[in-house]
Amino acid sequence: MEKINKLEITARYAETDMMGIIHHSVYPVWFEAARTEFIKMSGISYSELEKRGIMLPLTGLECKYIKPVHYEDVVTIETSLSKMSYAKIHFSYKVILNDEIMAEGKTFHGFVSSKDFKPVNIKKIMPQLYEELSNAVIKEQKTINT
Repeated sequence: MEKINKLEITARYAETDMMGIIHHSVYPVWFEAARTEFIKMSGISYSELEKRGIMLPLTGLECKYIKPVHYEDVVTIETSLSKMSYAKIHFSYKVILNDEIMAEGKTFHGFVSSKDFKPVNIKKIMPQLYEELSNAVIKEQKTINT
């Protein structure tokens, strides 16, 4: 499994604000699309995870906006894993345009049962997925400076 997934997104007009730039609320949506592709790269789709009774609710989100993205800009969202445990997973994102980082973000999730929303041990339930994702963790991720 690749350690970094790259997803290309074209900024849509509906995603802009009155200043003509991509609204800050859009970045978490882009992160979700990129995260879904990253999980798919591990050999299972997110919908298949849900069918097997596993969900990954969001427990935290960080985003640092560095430079504005405009309508019709084609950005690449680079997604990687910064931390993984039996019960938690942390993703890191970079929004890149023309080799420049426009934004950086992180999302934090827990592995829970879709039946009762209680934490589960992903290593016990899906050891192959746990191994695949654990091997994709990139050590020493740069922390977002605020």
